Amino acid sequence: MTRSPERPRTSGDWAAPVATGPLDAVVALPGSKSLTNRYLVLAALAVESSTLRAPLRSRDTLLMAGALGRLGARIEDAGGDWIVTPGPVRGGCELDCGLAGTVMRFLPPVAALADGPVRFDGDAQARTRPMGPVLDALRTLGVDLADEESGTMPFTVRGRGAVRGGAVTLDASQSSQFVSALLLAGARYERGVAVHHDGKPVPSEPHIQMTVETLRDAGVSVDDGEANTWRVEPGPIGGLDVQVEPDLSNAGPFLAAALVAGGSVRVPGWPEHTAQAGDALRDILDAMGARVVLDRGGLTVSGDGAIEGIDVDLHDASELTPTVAALAALAESPSWIRGVAHIRGHETDRITALATELGALGARVEETDDGLRIAPGALRGIRFRSYHDHRMATAGAIVGLRVPGVVVEDVGTTAKTLPDFTGLWDGMLAGSRG
Repeated sequence: MTRSPERPRTSGDWAAPVATGPLDAVVALPGSKSLTNRYLVLAALAVESSTLRAPLRSRDTLLMAGALGRLGARIEDAGGDWIVTPGPVRGGCELDCGLAGTVMRFLPPVAALADGPVRFDGDAQARTRPMGPVLDALRTLGVDLADEESGTMPFTVRGRGAVRGGAVTLDASQSSQFVSALLLAGARYERGVAVHHDGKPVPSEPHIQMTVETLRDAGVSVDDGEANTWRVEPGPIGGLDVQVEPDLSNAGPFLAAALVAGGSVRVPGWPEHTAQAGDALRDILDAMGARVVLDRGGLTVSGDGAIEGIDVDLHDASELTPTVAALAALAESPSWIRGVAHIRGHETDRITALATELGALGARVEETDDGLRIAPGALRGIRFRSYHDHRMATAGAIVGLRVPGVVVEDVGTTAKTLPDFTGLWDGMLAGSRG
């Protein structure tokens, strides 16, 4: 696979800059990680070539592209686009998943179609992320696996060139990715796939709707008319020619900056209609005191430096939790974040990590069964640990806009989904009216 050179990745400690005045910035963000990786999987399984326009190039998407290349697809640069040419799914390889949930969960159902074994492994921290539901579901569908019954990486999928498919029931209450993984490959299975969820509500369910919409873009027949059940009919996956939307979750820290520093930040290209859960930012920031305007120029968020506490259920938009928590630590009244118990199994235990770091800053933070209670306090600069988690690093940057002396540990981890975060952040602050 031909890759464009990556921008330099800033690593090590980073002194978060303090805003010197109200902002007046336009921040153009790269494409959505969630959409890019879904499109890549479908394009690799399609019957003809695909063009992905303005895809995200980050650690997670490059890991996905590299893994699909080892499985037999050809992915080539065409300016800022990717041309994906499918090929027979090959075995006899090992895939590096890094810390990318989409790679470790979306690709085992693809590897089941390979003509030989495919071994999965990744970063040490990734070996604690749950995989059991999708692996058990594949076994039910007739796939041979070796995972030492750990339900985590490393494991091996022993592909036989085809998968019987059919109906399967699983508990996806830890991650919606378990459902999406089976749906993305299901059209290539002999009997398709019917996935039924049995358990507590599926978190981040808009991501499943995103998967359904991308499948339909590729001409796949999907029935999602029954609650907690999704059916994919067997059949060809068509080639795609798609423009990748900007990543709305990655927009969170930049839009939040308008509340913290005052002034305005605009993100161009914000879609009028989208399946991205990050679109919830519009209502959340409005509730926290921002003025939010969506028009043809994009989404503009304006503030005056005052931040109101919030009581919010982020079950369907849990990726926004670190951004909302950072704002809550700077708010003038207490906040409650609910419905996010499942983020204990993300890149790190985000609930405990946020409670620890925001508490060290001086906020009064209490862990609850499914989230956090955050009350304002006298804040002070600290070394804000990222725990190898890109969204923890950006949470530290948000707080640092107002609190002098915040140093974000390993800011380079932001390259997981947003290359050159620090360059974009500095560019946003260059528009300060101070």
